[in-house]
Amino acid sequence: MRFVLVFAAWLPRAILMLAAIGLLNFALIRMAPGDPAAVIAGESGASDEQFIAAIRRDYGLDQTLPVQVYSYLRRLAALDLGISYRTQRPVVDIILERVPATLLLTVPALLLAILAGTSLGMLAATRAGSWKDTVITSLAMVFYATPVFWVGLLLILLLSVSLGLLPPFGMSGFIRKTGLPGAIDVLRHLVMPVVSLALFYMAVYVRVARAATIEVLGRDFVRAARAKGLSSAGVVRGHVLRNSVLPIVTLAGLQVGQVLGGAVVVESVFAWPGIGRLAFDALMQRDYNVILGVFFVSSALVVVANLLTDVSLRMIDPRIGRA
Repeated sequence: MRFVLVFAAWLPRAILMLAAIGLLNFALIRMAPGDPAAVIAGESGASDEQFIAAIRRDYGLDQTLPVQVYSYLRRLAALDLGISYRTQRPVVDIILERVPATLLLTVPALLLAILAGTSLGMLAATRAGSWKDTVITSLAMVFYATPVFWVGLLLILLLSVSLGLLPPFGMSGFIRKTGLPGAIDVLRHLVMPVVSLALFYMAVYVRVARAATIEVLGRDFVRAARAKGLSSAGVVRGHVLRNSVLPIVTLAGLQVGQVLGGAVVVESVFAWPGIGRLAFDALMQRDYNVILGVFFVSSALVVVANLLTDVSLRMIDPRIGRA
């Protein structure tokens, strides 16, 4: 029932938000330099004005900007993302082929960042001022300041080139495997991209969890629990964890879009066949429909993640729903 109420309040805002995002994306892409008709003509080996004009007419690029905007929003309402200029395939089909790879990369990376960052942050808070706190916070600062692509390249040099433990790029080997061997092959390819993407966000969660835990540890109900004779572990599990996790869940919902953005870099470094690499390739080819489709699908994933965040916050702390 709680989910239904949240969904009913969330749906109108989500529709307006996606429409606004679609309009903004369309405007930004159209303001970018480059002409897709000229790119297509160049790849076809012809560059005369009549051929370029025919391409612009076929794809509706010769229409006025308001007409193009109206046509795009009307197709977007029907979940029609158009046809790729380059491959002549529906954009929906192209994106759906890449979404599983991106989710396979981003979901484990985000979960690893949340779980490891929260655990280390709470450990640092309960040992504030000790050497453990110093080591954890120092490493968090190092990972926060280190570029994601540099971590990826370093892992490739260390684990793949030098030690030969893991494959350097791709999602699977050249020889396709099925069943358990295929799953193990994908997992081996997944390790370095996930770690590269997770380390930066893990550093963020360490800092947030440490600050939230120190704040909760100073509250009166924690002192009362300790006065009753509860052990430190019992106080953390029973009283501190639930109150400290609220800002972490909120931050996780906000960071979904950032993780998808970071996936573009990681997918490029490791040649991972996800929507981030698809967007990069489409940008280089001026394939506007694919770029707009990727932006829209990414925005929809972020909106859904925010819905799940709202529901999770209400389940953790029912007072939020009453407020």
